[in-house]
Amino acid sequence: MRNPCLTLRKRSLRAARGAAGPGAGWTDAGLLTLRIVVGGLVATHGLQKMTHWLGGDGLAAGAEEFRRDGFRGGRLTAVAAGSGQTGGGLLLAAGLLTPLAVAAVAGVMTVAATVKFPHGLWVQDDGYEYPLVLIVSVAVTGLTGPGAWSLDRLTDVNWPASAGIVGCAAGVLGGLTTRRALLRAGGPGSRKS
Repeated sequence: MRNPCLTLRKRSLRAARGAAGPGAGWTDAGLLTLRIVVGGLVATHGLQKMTHWLGGDGLAAGAEEFRRDGFRGGRLTAVAAGSGQTGGGLLLAAGLLTPLAVAAVAGVMTVAATVKFPHGLWVQDDGYEYPLVLIVSVAVTGLTGPGAWSLDRLTDVNWPASAGIVGCAAGVLGGLTTRRALLRAGGPGSRKS
């Protein structure tokens, strides 16, 4: 009888070696590092928005932050944003369902960028620099794929680059649509008649 763990390990090692040529191992290590750092930070930030874990202020504070930023929905908006960040970040870190992970993270970070846009680019002025870096990071992951050291590859799922592009575009458009739909009339960033 075959040992399923040994079979998965052999498949993973074979995928990691790949047929991509010299340097492919370093590329995969770089993609793994990018996914774990970006996905992990996005996921934990989402948890902070909804709980008191990892120094978070909890759901009430998250809801108040959204109200201050001009959003309707308060708690529901905070839960939706926190869940999108946590779920998308975990999927990204694992390299699982990569186009969906890219869409989720790009969507939430697009909303964040729209909130910070009036302050300009630079983060020291509360600008959109950091959300933009995260959007570009997940876009790169969507274009390149998650690398050999990912759950997608371990399960023999090879997403085409077009799936990553569509995921990122859907996330950005979804974020812009969400911002427009949830913005309170007269709130920050809304149009005055």
